[in-house]
Amino acid sequence: MATAKKTRNTATKAPFSKDTYKFWFESMLLMRRFEEKAGQLYGQQKIRGFCHLYIGQEACASGAITALKKGDSYITAYRDHAHPLALGTDPKAIMAELFGKETGISKGKGGSMHMFDKERNFFGGHGIVGAQIPLGVGIAFAEKYNKTDKVCITYMGDGAVRQGAFHEALNLAMHFRIPVIFAIENNGYAMGTSVQRTSNVTNLAKLADAYEMPSESVDAMKVEEVHHAVAKAAERARNGDGPTLLEFRTYRYKGHSMSDPAKYRTKEEVEAYKRRDPIEQVKIAMQKYKFGDEVYFREIEAKTKKIVLDSVAFAEASKLPEPSEIYKDVYVQEDYPFIKD
Repeated sequence: MATAKKTRNTATKAPFSKDTYKFWFESMLLMRRFEEKAGQLYGQQKIRGFCHLYIGQEACASGAITALKKGDSYITAYRDHAHPLALGTDPKAIMAELFGKETGISKGKGGSMHMFDKERNFFGGHGIVGAQIPLGVGIAFAEKYNKTDKVCITYMGDGAVRQGAFHEALNLAMHFRIPVIFAIENNGYAMGTSVQRTSNVTNLAKLADAYEMPSESVDAMKVEEVHHAVAKAAERARNGDGPTLLEFRTYRYKGHSMSDPAKYRTKEEVEAYKRRDPIEQVKIAMQKYKFGDEVYFREIEAKTKKIVLDSVAFAEASKLPEPSEIYKDVYVQEDYPFIKD
């Protein structure tokens, strides 16, 4: 995991170190190419069920990781392939999970929407809208109870803020000063319904006002802005001052899921956001600060393509779970009497 550092090279006045920019570029490019391949494989029916791609939103994950510390926790909704990729989970295990294979990160039982990586404190991947929000508060409460300085960043879509659990979670988190960061990935649409059609309040950061919680709207097409906002929220949480609500203003280039043709928006709108692409903005910054030349970018592109292709080959070669696996991992107690094979 990369750690953001202020650069000492005052001549270029780069806001972050070369290593940080390289992490952002390489992690976001991996997310992008992985998701593009996943979409292609879904069209070939090698990946089935639901599949929600993260293309366009990569900075929301990558910028947060450089702002947080090892041991902090992450939890999100069902658009969840990219977060573990950014955290360093083996792409082979993620692709195998998409294929429903036994070598998947959730043993082929979770599929696209239920990715977990205990080793990296990634707590999913949740298919029920808003269900992860109170869970994220609970994870953070455990850290407060155990007197650690760790935090939990809890991601959600803009549609999830209409759930009652969102407001209950914000109320409790603020009342007990729980070290949680609420991150709304506001890509403008809850499935196919725009924010403007669902609420009189379109500045979602204002939803924190009812609980006297600090909040901020963030240009999440810029990974640097995501980092700054999360770092500030994390410092507040570690100091015992409680939660922060961040509205990441981002955009998904694809539909809500692979079954969504996204006819509710114009091509012009999509193209306008693509001109602000987070990966291209990092690439431009790296060129400006002389952190990467064309040789470097070509090498990373080739390396990333190979990683993705290797993950596909691994997934295709892996076996499907045995039917008996359905009885396992249901309870911690392996011989629980009501589970029969």
